[in-house]
Amino acid sequence: MSISDLFDSGFKNRNKGHFSAIVRVALSDGAITPEEKEFIDRLARNLEISKDEYEEIMDNPMKYPINPPYLYIHRLERLYDLARMVYADHVLGPKQKEILTKFSLALGFTPSNVHYIVDKALSLLVLNVDLDTFLFEMQHMNK
Repeated sequence: MSISDLFDSGFKNRNKGHFSAIVRVALSDGAITPEEKEFIDRLARNLEISKDEYEEIMDNPMKYPINPPYLYIHRLERLYDLARMVYADHVLGPKQKEILTKFSLALGFTPSNVHYIVDKALSLLVLNVDLDTFLFEMQHMNK
């Protein structure tokens, strides 16, 4: 097995972990809405999740661990995806915020400021910001 095969395998596993986290968030309120389904399907294509992997993850999203990205900017990108899924039905219940907080901790955000980060992320999504604006605002929220 070559180094590139190992890299591709690790990259693919990280994508599966991210995708399964999104599916878990979508299922947190008991059902997947049409908006969530559309987002999940698009994300599966973007992350190169095969049809078989898609079905496996949809059946058992707990199978894959969350693999936190090393770079802060990549953590924020994943937070953006997760927060969008939480807010996909435009209703923020306490369970959804709790789930997003758990995933944010798993992504590597610190317990001391995770609630502030989650609140900021959700407030930006209420404003319907794009990824670039989200990243800028999250990186500059303490200034």
